[in-house]
Amino acid sequence: MKLRTALCASAALSGLLAATTAFAQDTSGETVEGEEIIVTAVARGQNRIESSVSVSAIGAETIANLAAPSAADLVRQIPGIRSEASGGEGNANIAVRGIPVSTGGARYIQLQEDGLPILEFGDIIFGNADNFLRADRSVARVEAVRGGSASTFASNAPGAVINFISKTGETEGGAIQASVGLDFESYRLDFDYGGPLADDLYFHVGGFYRTGEGPRNIGYNGYDGGQIKANITKEFDGGYIRFSAKYLDDTTPTILPQPVRVTGSNASPNYQAIPGFDPRTDSLYSPFLTPARSLDGNNNPASYDFRDGLSVQSKTFGIESEIDVGGGWTLTNRFRFSDNSGSFQSPFPAGVDSAQAVANSIGGAGSSIVFASGPNAGQTANAANIGGNGLLTNVVVFNTRLNSLDNVTNDFRVNKSFDIGGGTANFTSGFYLSRQTVDTDWLWTSHVQTVQGDGQAVLVDIRNAGGQIVTANGTVGYGATFFGNCCRRSYDVDYSTYAPFASLSVELDRLTIDASMRYDFGDASGTITGADAGFGVGLGSFDFDGNGTINPAEGQTSILPLGSARPVNYSFDYFSFSLGANYLLTDDLGIFARYSQGGRHTADRSLFSPAVSTTDGSLPGGDAGVVASVDQLEVGVKYQGNGLSLFATGFFAKTAETNVELAPLELFDSTYEAYGLELEGSYRTGPFMLSAGATWTDAEIKDALDASVIGNTPRRQADLVYQATAQYEADMFTVGANVVGTTESFTQDSNQLTLPAYAQVNAFLAVRPIERIELGLNATNLFNATGFTEAEEGSIPGNGFVRARSIAGRTVLASVRFDF
Repeated sequence: MKLRTALCASAALSGLLAATTAFAQDTSGETVEGEEIIVTAVARGQNRIESSVSVSAIGAETIANLAAPSAADLVRQIPGIRSEASGGEGNANIAVRGIPVSTGGARYIQLQEDGLPILEFGDIIFGNADNFLRADRSVARVEAVRGGSASTFASNAPGAVINFISKTGETEGGAIQASVGLDFESYRLDFDYGGPLADDLYFHVGGFYRTGEGPRNIGYNGYDGGQIKANITKEFDGGYIRFSAKYLDDTTPTILPQPVRVTGSNASPNYQAIPGFDPRTDSLYSPFLTPARSLDGNNNPASYDFRDGLSVQSKTFGIESEIDVGGGWTLTNRFRFSDNSGSFQSPFPAGVDSAQAVANSIGGAGSSIVFASGPNAGQTANAANIGGNGLLTNVVVFNTRLNSLDNVTNDFRVNKSFDIGGGTANFTSGFYLSRQTVDTDWLWTSHVQTVQGDGQAVLVDIRNAGGQIVTANGTVGYGATFFGNCCRRSYDVDYSTYAPFASLSVELDRLTIDASMRYDFGDASGTITGADAGFGVGLGSFDFDGNGTINPAEGQTSILPLGSARPVNYSFDYFSFSLGANYLLTDDLGIFARYSQGGRHTADRSLFSPAVSTTDGSLPGGDAGVVASVDQLEVGVKYQGNGLSLFATGFFAKTAETNVELAPLELFDSTYEAYGLELEGSYRTGPFMLSAGATWTDAEIKDALDASVIGNTPRRQADLVYQATAQYEADMFTVGANVVGTTESFTQDSNQLTLPAYAQVNAFLAVRPIERIELGLNATNLFNATGFTEAEEGSIPGNGFVRARSIAGRTVLASVRFDF
């Protein structure tokens, strides 16, 4: 059996991951109209128009053309997905179809590589799944199923599954590509190659290395690292076995909200760059931020470099196999172990104000300012024009050590197809298990620095009116001083997840009916400790400079109460199901409907909340405190023919969850509802191709602990998000443009201050002057738009300064590629 046939049959029979689309191709490698075989969260392979799920794919050619700066930027091209990709190459917030952005990360979406989750939970605090994901030339395509049966074919994924599928090397070929930034500092080398080693043995290897300052002016080499991925496949009669591995070691800045000035009204605000600080191109990172000293997870003194940013390391090994055991039965198993670790270090502005006001708030009236780092260190500063704008910001450095986010996952399934009276049926059953470790230390510290761009920001000391320096080299306190000394934490918890699942699909002429169910259960075990409520004060002093005297900053040292660690010891369970039907009105036109209920274990997001007992680590209120639920209804119509594809899906989603805001610590227990319409279409004629998608959403907070927000729109939920790509491809060149945009939204659930609408235009040009050589030019944010994806304030404060995060400004990348 040829492997391509085997894979399609296998995926069709086993439901392959929850997000896999196999495309029939002609000899040029282009998708053949109407022959897309969907094996995404269904019990059997189907033409896309016959499937009762919403599924989309991004092919290798599109991935190459767009040259998206991050995986989160890439998935913005998928209809229904709302990806806030303004933080850099990780730490993105990703949501789907009106399900709220209530935490960082991708709470209701599972990001996968080759059918298994990158991390079991998409929103581990400071350890989002996309932190460990890089989309390079080793990716063959990206596929996504939204809503529907995602909840029954993957754990903790009631909203969507997005899968990054690797090349396997069945067809020989590869490329090497060198890229350089024309208006920013970036140097990158990508490569991939694969091919047969024998008639039944083939391999693929690929990866990248990238270095440079990056798209923001931070003043040092903030981007440094890369990855290598490889797999080898052996076919045998009735099946195959594949071994795969990945090594990722990468460091990038991670951008948090930054100071901007806002005038006008909450309903009609005018966001403006602060003089000398452009939110598109600047950052609070700087080479003049000296190492932050703190006590580590064992209360020993340690130093941490501000500039480390988001540093991640991942070593993974996987085995995938399939065998036809006869009688129409097929067995499939996928296993992967990932050794994940790293650190998250980024300056978060606790507040921004005039330099004199900040100095007085720390040292008292009449305080003065002394440069603590940079070329003028030791000199007294003029508060009125310090940094060129007379501003200072109180910064809490979110220094979190990701000691271990190790993950082991196995997915086993058995499948059989059979005939029934007048039609065919397909049955799949299996068992999923995973163990996710979350071992982190929160070692936050507090500092004062200037608000300057171009990598010029420096730390400052504050001298009180009596002449005493009340800070230490720019450090106000060795803890989260500006947050009431909260959030000094250390925890090491293992989460086990087990899930039997089953599905049945029946095809009767033009009618397809399918049903699937999944029962997730598991446990959490470990210990947590922290300088938060329930653990004691956790504030003391430590002589960091070793001079025998405790200065004011050293007297504000957060200390982990290691002797007061408490257990985490609970079990949880929830049930998911999905029912769907699709009817073909004609060969080109189909209608479908689906109802689903799914859940999501909130894991580490609930550790320091009332949901987990402070005495024995159990769940005094039951599963409701650690399990969020999502109910969804979708009805749609699909048309595919004559070069035109159109898909329209109306949806309803109800989400109930408990959530904890980090700083300050605040508990939310909320219910949300959203109605909407998702549109997706594409048209191809000759060398021209146009694809587009749009999602309109009407979302509402139906219940909340804060009664004042009931009836409001959830924060950062726009009425409309959209994307479109137009492309013209000739023999010697390809040219195209892409736009991604959103209408306005509210910064917070209070529905006062709005985030303005924006559109980001990207463009690409590839020229092939001779065979095997391609010269490329990619412009991201071509018109240098400012696009704010989030803001901390719910209304314009009295001083007019808001902390908000914008997309990066225009960058232009040139490349040369050699194909072989």
